[in-house]
Amino acid sequence: MPATTLDIRDVPPPERHPMIHEAFQDLASGETLRIVNDHEPKPLFYEFQAEVEAFDAENYAVERRDTDEFVADLPKE
Repeated sequence: MPATTLDIRDVPPPERHPMIHEAFQDLASGETLRIVNDHEPKPLFYEFQAEVEAFDAENYAVERRDTDEFVADLPKE
């Protein structure tokens, strides 16, 4: 499954979710948006689950790599 990576650690917090939504919309079906974040993106997961029909919540995954580095995969159906 191809992945597009978006490192948002240096992006101001108010700009993060709109940037992520835009990048996700640009994906083809079956692709994954991988985000690198400075905190666990639980609010983003719930937002996508509630608002983004093409989000494959069952295959969402997040990995904590360091105290300020979380990598989350947001797959598109």
